[in-house]
Amino acid sequence: MTCPGTIPFESEAIVNCLKREVQLKKVCQKILCRQVVELAARERGIEVTSEEIQVEADQQRYAMRLESAAATIAWLESEMITSEDWEAGIRDHLLARKLAEHLFSHQVERYFAENRLNFDCIYLYRIVVPYEQLAQELFYEIEENEISFFEAAHLYDIDQHRRLQCGYEGKLPRMSLKPELAAIVFGARVGEVIGAIQTDQGYELLLVEEFEQAELTAEVRQQIIDQLFNEWLNSELNYLSASHNHLST
Repeated sequence: MTCPGTIPFESEAIVNCLKREVQLKKVCQKILCRQVVELAARERGIEVTSEEIQVEADQQRYAMRLESAAATIAWLESEMITSEDWEAGIRDHLLARKLAEHLFSHQVERYFAENRLNFDCIYLYRIVVPYEQLAQELFYEIEENEISFFEAAHLYDIDQHRRLQCGYEGKLPRMSLKPELAAIVFGARVGEVIGAIQTDQGYELLLVEEFEQAELTAEVRQQIIDQLFNEWLNSELNYLSASHNHLST
């Protein structure tokens, strides 16, 4: 195998590198996933056109600011791939997306209705400190208005990025939180300081700025399709693995 603009590599050397980096299993799973998608799409007559590939390629070029053919070629060479490789990857991505839509688009509304609470969101502020005593002291100082929650986060949080954001953790869906933590924050009042809570990272104080009830937006719709598709894909891989193990015994 020869990588563009570089010295040639033997396939065995690449496999050995993946083994040493403990990445071989992950790559093999990706190959199996692609094979599963190919077969399932073929059985259902799902195809990707050259026009669809071109539209996606143009969107990617725009996102990466590859405004000229020369810039695109330079990027391809830096990634050690050809334009054919790139287009093949785009085709694989679009095929999986089309298959996911075909398999699960009709299940989205029911799934959302049955799991609506999981898509509720909060806008959360968070302070994480290493010691319980410090967390308790900050809690009392905030309660007594000796310091604001945001100032305490800016001064004491162990995470530099969150310090700069004065504790702002972001918009989080319920499903992204551990169940015990979700129960606490979704049961709190807006503006209420929660804590101190011991977690894997340290001792935490939390403040909910806003609750947002879930709506079936285009983003949530895609999340549901992706989740159902990934679950289906994993089940297919498990079935293939079980079948292989059965045949080899």
